[in-house]
Formats: sequence, structure tokens, C-alpha cells
Amino acid sequence: MNVIDSKRIWLSSPHMGGSEQNYVKEAFETNWVAPLGPNVDGFEKDLEGYLGGESHVAALGSGTAALHLGLKLLGVSQGDEVLCQSMTFAASANPIVYLGAKPVFIDSERETWNLCPEQLEIAIKDRISKGIKPKAIVAVHLYGMPYNVEAVHSIASEYKIPVLEDSAEALGSSYHGVKCGTFGDISILSFNGNKIITTSGGGALVTKNKDVKQKTIFLATQARDNAPHYEHSEIGYNYRMSNITAGIGRGQMEVLDTHVGYRRRNFDFYKNHLESSSEIKFLEEPTGMFSNRWLSCIETTSYELREEIRLSLAEVNIESRPLWKPMHQQPVFADCAAYLNGVSADLFDRGLCLPSGSNLEEDDLKKVVSIIKNVLR
Repeated sequence: MNVIDSKRIWLSSPHMGGSEQNYVKEAFETNWVAPLGPNVDGFEKDLEGYLGGESHVAALGSGTAALHLGLKLLGVSQGDEVLCQSMTFAASANPIVYLGAKPVFIDSERETWNLCPEQLEIAIKDRISKGIKPKAIVAVHLYGMPYNVEAVHSIASEYKIPVLEDSAEALGSSYHGVKCGTFGDISILSFNGNKIITTSGGGALVTKNKDVKQKTIFLATQARDNAPHYEHSEIGYNYRMSNITAGIGRGQMEVLDTHVGYRRRNFDFYKNHLESSSEIKFLEEPTGMFSNRWLSCIETTSYELREEIRLSLAEVNIESRPLWKPMHQQPVFADCAAYLNGVSADLFDRGLCLPSGSNLEEDDLKKVVSIIKNVLR
């Protein structure tokens, strides 16, 4: 089939709810086009109400900006070490380097594909024995599946190491009824174009401390001191979200739970139609965990089968993607310490992300399943 003649089925495309333009139009009509305004305030309040738990939210220009400021607010600086989940997107690790610190990568557990508590404690003990106590832990809710919050935070508490919770992929997920994005000493969200909701680009820092929110906003607006002129006693950043993009976010918040429902529907469709194959495996939700199923992922029995499925989908204009390549395998982090059990490398070799957008139609899902079944035959 000529892919030009075939409708493109994307991995995870933006999905508007309908009222976003109303908020954006109001921003234009009132000339609130700067990185402050009623939409920014409203979007933060919407998120705080959704997350609950006395959350305070600062809306920023990206999830990466939130990670950068989060680490800085946790005291990470030149020469420090930060423990970071290896199986994740590079944005989880890059801000560690921005601050002159060193990432130390931790492998995954099978149950969630997230930070392995056993390897985490091994790493902490080993780093301390070498005279360097890690300054922070970056724990990720991968593909919307919560990490093992109880185990990870118990270890972090024992060794008095703060946790930066990377909830970029997990807005709408929960752990024993508590929303992801509220567990960390500092937590972050992302609203990139492929996320569960989007502001086209954007992110947020979440904290339980109102003073930390205000400090975040201060740093994100070039750290301008309270003076009639431009006075700066700290280095600041241009990281604040604009009133226009926040307007998109306000409209997206109105359909967040609906989008989660659609994404979970996609996962259930794939599972119901493919789980009978001995060559396909799905990541189940451990007890007490609720995943937004941001991306529906499968494990195949081999690298060769994964590639055959991926390339067969590509031939008919369907986007799929291997699971995140672990950070400890990335050339840019080749010299970093890593504590490994082989799980993330194995998942990368055999795992595939299937089209998962909340705007997928049933015919799209049927087409994806049909191609995969043809390969399996």
C-alpha cells in the first residue's frame, strides 16, 4: 500500500475539547498575552482542585523547566549526584546536568516498569559508602503507570533523600486513590502536544508548600527582586507559562477525565483482541494502582518480532515506537554510574508503544489490531 494514500494514525496526537478557543479568544480580547494573567491563575487553580491534597501549582513553559527548577529548589548543585530512573525520556535526566550535577541511573522493576526499590537501596548504600550521599531521587510514572510509591518513598525517607516525582506522563493516574503528581517533595507535570492534555507546550511544578510555589514563580520570571527598577540578587529563568497557552490548558482540564477514559478504552481494546497470543504481553495494573494508560504498550517475545510489527504498521502509515531507550544506554550518559538488573534493557528490546490518542476511532484501533494479527500469523 502507498502510505500517501493511507490516513495517518498517530501515536498520540493532540485532542481538543471544544472550549479552548473561548479562553484563548478572551486572552486576545483583553490583551492578556504575557506570561501572567487570569488564564494562568485559573489553570493553576484548576490543577490544584483536580490534584487535591493541599497542592500548590506553578504553571511553567515546559515539563523540563519544571524538572530543572524542582531540582534547584531541592538544593541540587554542582558536583552533586542525583539518582534517576533509567527507563524514561531524556528530559528526566537532562536537568540534572544543567545544574552541574551527575545522574546515577537506577533500573526498573518488572511489576510497574518503574524505579526498582531494590536497586534504589543498593545504589544509595553504595554511593554513601563511596562518600557521596545522593542529593535527590527522580522517580517517574512511566506511560502513566504509577511507580511503587510506598516502597520508593520509604527508602527515601529512611536515608533522608528528597524525591522529585516526574508525573509528566501520569496526570489522571492514581495510587491507592491519591492522584499522581502529589507524592513528591516536589512533583512535575507536562502538557506537551502528545500528553493526556496539552497546552501545545507547557508544564507545571507541584508542591504542598505555598512558599515553594512563590519561589518557583520568582525564579521562573527572571528572579526579579521587589524594586521599582530591575534588581536581581539571584539567577533567574524565563520559564513562566503564557496566558494564551494557559487558556488552552483551561479548556483541556474540562475534558481531562474523558481523555483518560478514552485512553483506557484503547488499552482495553488492544488487550481484549491480542492477549490470546502467546507472543504479546500487557502491563497490568498492580493492586491499588490506576493508570491513565497515556500510551498502550506491549511486550513481544523478541526484538525481531517487535521490529516486524513496527515496520508493518509503518508500511500502512501507522505510527508506533519502541519503549524508551534506557538512559544508561544513551551515548550522552555513557560515563554515568548505573545500578542494573537488566529489566529496562530487555523491555527496550522487546517493547512497543501502540497508537494511543484519545481521539482514535474504533476503525483506527481495528486497523492496528488487524496488522498485528497478520504479523503474528
